[in-house]
Amino acid sequence: MKDALAIHRWLLTHQVHHEIVRLPRPMTSARELPDMVCAAPERCLMVTVLEVATRVGREAVVAVTSPVALPPRPGAVGALLGARQVRHAPSHVVNAATDYADGLVCPLLLPQSLPVFIDDRLRVDEGPVFMAIGERHTALSLRARDLLELLPGKLADLRGTRLRGARGAVARRH
Repeated sequence: MKDALAIHRWLLTHQVHHEIVRLPRPMTSARELPDMVCAAPERCLMVTVLEVATRVGREAVVAVTSPVALPPRPGAVGALLGARQVRHAPSHVVNAATDYADGLVCPLLLPQSLPVFIDDRLRVDEGPVFMAIGERHTALSLRARDLLELLPGKLADLRGTRLRGARGAVARRH
């Protein structure tokens, strides 16, 4: 499993200013970050790992980085990928696919073989963002702009809005 020291070293090699934040109590999920670091939920990030079944019968695991305030809906991810079924991955799949503890997945240092999507609602500015780093007692803080430059993956619209347009009427057969 990856830990704070591995991430710290990686960020140092990329010359990215960051801070490892000691938490006041242990956390079990990145959803707890806003309370732990006294930050807005839009400034705290989480990684959601999903199992996707495609229309041609293949199964895959994907990761989505999003603000804690706006977790990705499986339906929106399914629409983006054209999948027939999307569900949250069980803990053992999350651990194996990410090399992080389930609930504490960091968006950095994810395996290259894991498809990663970044929710485009992530605010990109000079302000800090906070994220779990695989350990219950620590979190990571760095500028949102720096994080976006480092994150692997594609920006994606995960709002889950339906396509708008004309719908043709279809006559029923009698």
